[in-house]
Amino acid sequence: MKQLQSAVFFVLLSIFFGCEDKSESPKMSVERYAEQLKAGKYDNMELPDFSSEDIPELLSYRNETELITGFPVNFISSSLTQECALGMYVLWTVESIRARSVASEFLVGTFPSQNPVVENRADFGFIEQNQQVQKEVADSYFEWWESNKTQDFSKFHQIDPLGTTAFRWH
Repeated sequence: MKQLQSAVFFVLLSIFFGCEDKSESPKMSVERYAEQLKAGKYDNMELPDFSSEDIPELLSYRNETELITGFPVNFISSSLTQECALGMYVLWTVESIRARSVASEFLVGTFPSQNPVVENRADFGFIEQNQQVQKEVADSYFEWWESNKTQDFSKFHQIDPLGTTAFRWH
């Protein structure tokens, strides 16, 4: 019995480590990322490896309300977000850049929080993810960037764009 267990273990190990990841590298252009999200074809398990230099282009998608599906989600979340407005997902991607730069305690892999949705900052309560909420979140990120973009990112990356709002990432 012990030999059978060992054999099964080694077969599973070789399958797991022998599988090559054929998904597109998380290093890609913002435009390609948005295209893949819109088409439901972004098949990497993490968010792309964007930097602060990509934030202006990412923010250009902040007001997109098209619903997307088939995007990567944080595997530790107990709730499954199956659809999301493209703009909100892209804002979550911007938060990922910021969270990685400050080594956020909420960071899991490249995910800045559990889901690409916001909740009530005061009581962590549910907030309907509608266009008005997206607009407020988008405006906060845009203002944060526009107010600070002439500085080195390390001088303002610790400022939470949602810090003065009623929202926080879930």
